[in-house]
Amino acid sequence: MKYRIFLLFLLVSVFGFSQKSRIDFKSIDKNLGNPQSLYNYEKLIFKYKGFPKSLDSIEAQHLYYGRNFKEGKVSTNDDDFKKLVVAFKDNNFEDCIKMGRALYDKDPTNLDILLILLRTYDAKQDSSNFSHHLNQFKILTDAMKNSGDGKSEKTAYYVNSVGDEYILLNILNIGQDFTRTSKSLKDGIVDIWENNNNKIYIKVLYLDF
Repeated sequence: MKYRIFLLFLLVSVFGFSQKSRIDFKSIDKNLGNPQSLYNYEKLIFKYKGFPKSLDSIEAQHLYYGRNFKEGKVSTNDDDFKKLVVAFKDNNFEDCIKMGRALYDKDPTNLDILLILLRTYDAKQDSSNFSHHLNQFKILTDAMKNSGDGKSEKTAYYVNSVGDEYILLNILNIGQDFTRTSKSLKDGIVDIWENNNNKIYIKVLYLDF
């Protein structure tokens, strides 16, 4: 299985919602911390790790956007993540899997970590682990795609980070022929990607309740 096939698979992924809805971030934060909630973090992460295909769109939304409210997240600026990137670039796949799994355990909904694990398992032709993490990756990226339609500032796609924004752009097939302008807001930045009369609005969140 080649990585190009994986990217193509992402690009043709079917959108899950026929109608987009706004996201109540305060409710997500509250639900994740409530042991009685159907959307309690421990309940959702158990399904996510063991049976990702069993998650519905609301559960996926809680997991993806709920990462904003979790402590101990792994940043691309962290030394351990940088070492993971170096191991992958050096084709040191055994170390890459070892380090990637350790970071995944700390931050299981981190798309950057999932991508490196996916590309590593693809290179090793490990179809079982590849398929499992691909299902997790699709669950989270579908949550991004289902957050809006990207046609206006009010209906912008919501993403957790600039890195996630570029993953979404890849999925939407938005390339270098688009130019970007940005607008700062209290809770994030809206990027407008434009090519002729085609505009895509993506909001990078900076949540602080």
